[in-house]
Amino acid sequence: MASDSDLIKLYSQRILALAADIPHRGRLDAPQASVKKRAPLCGSTVTVDLDMDNGVISRFGQDVKACALGQASAAILGQNVIGRSRAEIEGARDSLRAMLKDGGPVPSTPFEGYEVLEPAREYRNRHASILLALEATTEAMAEAERAACA
Repeated sequence: MASDSDLIKLYSQRILALAADIPHRGRLDAPQASVKKRAPLCGSTVTVDLDMDNGVISRFGQDVKACALGQASAAILGQNVIGRSRAEIEGARDSLRAMLKDGGPVPSTPFEGYEVLEPAREYRNRHASILLALEATTEAMAEAERAACA
């Protein structure tokens, strides 16, 4: 069972500040792709809208209805998402998953900001919410690429 001090550490001032200031908040008009993901355990949802140009994200919007940890994760993604390729976003998602579930290293530049979520390793019930924004973004990128080839 988590102690009060563990929960205070988990919901640090930095996490709360990130959660309060999510870049690219809101939906896009007429996006190339849109994906909504839901974490079944906690009910958090993230909807990502995006456009791609030359294999990278050129426009991005996100509607985030999640706990502070999920919001902080979406904020870190939002700070770095424009101009990123699908391989970069998938790499960040896979690294974050490994950091949370397997004690792996923090995702590399430009996604090293996810280090703020290292205390969440011990809270498995929060992992799905933390991963939502990256998962929705990778799926939306795949959808945009399929649409471009159709």
